[in-house]
Amino acid sequence: MVRKHFALRISPELYAALERWAADDLRSVNAQIEYLLSQSVRKAGRWKEAAPATPDVPDTDAQE
Repeated sequence: MVRKHFALRISPELYAALERWAADDLRSVNAQIEYLLSQSVRKAGRWKEAAPATPDVPDTDAQE
């Protein structure tokens, strides 16, 4: 997967809070921000999920 790079400008206070939270969850600050954004996007129903895989169902019409 190719990741996009971009600058994020946030207050020092917010960064410090994210840093503490990330440490509590054993994540980097970057991984914590990505995790939180992913959660928010899913909760808002804006994540485009891949279609679920169709399970292999035996063909009952097949003749042996």
